[in-house]
Amino acid sequence: MLKRMPITPVGYQKLQEELQKLLKVDRPNNIKDISEARAHGDLSENAEYHAAKEKQSFVEGRIQELKTKLALADVIDPSKISQNKIAFGATVKVLDIATDEEKNFMLVGPDEADAKNGKISITSPVGRSLLNKEIGDVVTIKAPAKTMEYEILEISFE
Repeated sequence: MLKRMPITPVGYQKLQEELQKLLKVDRPNNIKDISEARAHGDLSENAEYHAAKEKQSFVEGRIQELKTKLALADVIDPSKISQNKIAFGATVKVLDIATDEEKNFMLVGPDEADAKNGKISITSPVGRSLLNKEIGDVVTIKAPAKTMEYEILEISFE
């Protein structure tokens, strides 16, 4: 049985937009490319045809992947959550105790995680460690690369 995955409304919208682009733009263009490459004759030595077929495989696979993700999505609007503890959708400001550096994280589902932009999955070591904590708590996070300690400074749900 497949598990439902939490996702923000913005993340859900991005998945829908990518799916629509694949269905309405990429797939029709790929079909046209395959047709044009076929017209060039001998398919066994036709690099354009093989490239187009490879792209078709990628596009169709991604379409199926997105349809599954959307079907299993559990859309949660963080702005409707009002609590003092860290939960899905929370934006958290922490102080890295070792470096005295402040960092901001938004806890999101695995499908919209983007560590470079401060969006961390609730299933990651950092995300799991932060869940259900409150302002003032100090959290020790054991990640594969190192152990970190964060003090929670702020929690907001936007």
